[in-house]
Amino acid sequence: MVNRGRTPMPGYPIMAMDSVPLPSQDSNSPSYPFYTELARTINSGQGRAILLHGDVHGLFHSNVSDRYLPLVPWLCQRVRVDGLIVLIAELNGPIRCTSDDDRRRLRDAWVQWKLGGSRDELILRGLADPSLHNRREEIENRFNEMIEQAAAQPTVALEFFRQLTICSRSQSRFRLLILVEAADFLLPGSGGDADLSRMTPADRHRISIMQDWLSDPAFNNGPDSVVMIAEAASAVSTRVTSLPQLVMIGIDPPNQEERVHFTQWFNRTHSPEAPLQMPLPEFAALTAGLSLHAMRQLLLRSAYVNQPVSVSDIISRVESYIEGTLGEGVVEFSKPAHSLEDVVGFSRLKQFLADEMIPRIRATGPAALPGAAIAGPIGSGKTFIFEAVAGSLGLPVLVLKNIRSQYFGQTDVLFEKLRSLLESLGKVIIIVDEADTQFGSVGAEAHPTERRLTGKLQQMMSDPKLRGRVVWLLMTARIELLSPDLRRPGRVGDLIIPVLDPEPRSKDHAAFLRWALRGLEGQPEADEWEALLSLTEGYSAAAFSALRSQLLARRELLDRELKPGDVHEVIGDQLPADIGQARRYQELQALLNCTRRSLLPDPDVDEQTRDTWRMELRTLSP
Repeated sequence: MVNRGRTPMPGYPIMAMDSVPLPSQDSNSPSYPFYTELARTINSGQGRAILLHGDVHGLFHSNVSDRYLPLVPWLCQRVRVDGLIVLIAELNGPIRCTSDDDRRRLRDAWVQWKLGGSRDELILRGLADPSLHNRREEIENRFNEMIEQAAAQPTVALEFFRQLTICSRSQSRFRLLILVEAADFLLPGSGGDADLSRMTPADRHRISIMQDWLSDPAFNNGPDSVVMIAEAASAVSTRVTSLPQLVMIGIDPPNQEERVHFTQWFNRTHSPEAPLQMPLPEFAALTAGLSLHAMRQLLLRSAYVNQPVSVSDIISRVESYIEGTLGEGVVEFSKPAHSLEDVVGFSRLKQFLADEMIPRIRATGPAALPGAAIAGPIGSGKTFIFEAVAGSLGLPVLVLKNIRSQYFGQTDVLFEKLRSLLESLGKVIIIVDEADTQFGSVGAEAHPTERRLTGKLQQMMSDPKLRGRVVWLLMTARIELLSPDLRRPGRVGDLIIPVLDPEPRSKDHAAFLRWALRGLEGQPEADEWEALLSLTEGYSAAAFSALRSQLLARRELLDRELKPGDVHEVIGDQLPADIGQARRYQELQALLNCTRRSLLPDPDVDEQTRDTWRMELRTLSP
């Protein structure tokens, strides 16, 4: 760290904040805010125990070697300063130092601490007591055994680390920086629950060691630091993460600048280069959400086959990466290929979306739209329309699915991953289908995990950091079942949009009928057209889609173009399912909860009419 003319406190480690310039240094190398925060935390003495979480399995560019390295090797290069010994604890390997010389220094200090004397004092005592040599060998052997056995005995390893920091303070000849990988495996949480009864005796023992270690004033005022690494902070026991002495620092996923740099670095250092089908900034934007490991796989394949990475390849890779991160069946990723121009009917709604909603989605800051609820009866076309909004904007869509069952018991961990994913994707639209069943209750009668699930989603919707980057669209046929906390302003209550069936004999009704008949031979005469309008009164968007499918199937079956009589026969043979009462109930709820007069069938609706709707609802209430 740059000293700025001040003398650091004696004995405190000074972590380098800038790599030493070398001929291989890349002047455009990305900056990593998490490292700046880590260095300041340790250099200032603000914290001696740090938890790094987030993109801990990513790749980071080293100015020293002009290579992309995993986190621990990258940290080891960045913190190389005199008087600092870096100790690395891997889950499946022995404790190791960055050099053999550091290991010898640590072993000698351990021996001198155990025997109670300096190196010179022990030499003099050895002359008078020959047995001291044997005791020294025993301590050295025990030291080596503890290092080798650490992988198989993580509890012993943690206690060994704690004693090493005591040794370091007593010797005052070096400073320790201990990197503990996979802290969530060593100190596991239980789905955000601190219930000790769910932990094994070994887990409880390790947590007890960490509590004693991190709460020791001598450690917190000393020169040594321990940096724990876990993908999700919430996967680490809350009995550790809730300690005020622990500082948690998040590692953000690669942003646009980092993805651009990685692609440039790959083509600069790899032969052959990976050809790009699009400009580099566009490629970097499309790969938003991917880790650098996943980008490397795309680029390696492209370079090997000498073919540019296609948009479909990127989308497929992003979708599989998201599914792998959050779990199968939790989310679905897509880049809609249709736009508002492909939406049939809904003329007033499309005008509203183009004039008001889309500009607010494009906006940033306070003008940005945090989200909207889309209400309307089943089969009215809600999801298709708002996927078209995303397609018009060129934005990716995440569809949250089965979140209640998937997040149960691991809510905090998955939400932490979801938030990290949303930050890496940049601007994204999240669609929650059947939101009334996906979101739980926050009441006292609800299960604690269910309350956390709904509460965390509500917090994300109103989080100023995500405003302008994430737009939440909650689709539901039962808007009244959404929690009032979700429907308040600042969340989706800013905009509740009704999506209704086309009014009989309106231009939207005619547009749907023309679409259903598109591709059939000839056009119906005026009287035939009127008859078809009468037959399709009350049809929803889904009903018109089904009609079009049936007409095309009938044409294939007859192996000829359909005549007006054939169309009449198909329509006349249809009997609607007995869901009319349920759909009317859902329509009335959408009308009553609508937050824009301009989206109602009659913008001049008065309170008396709304009271009539409420009375009808009471008679239809299931």
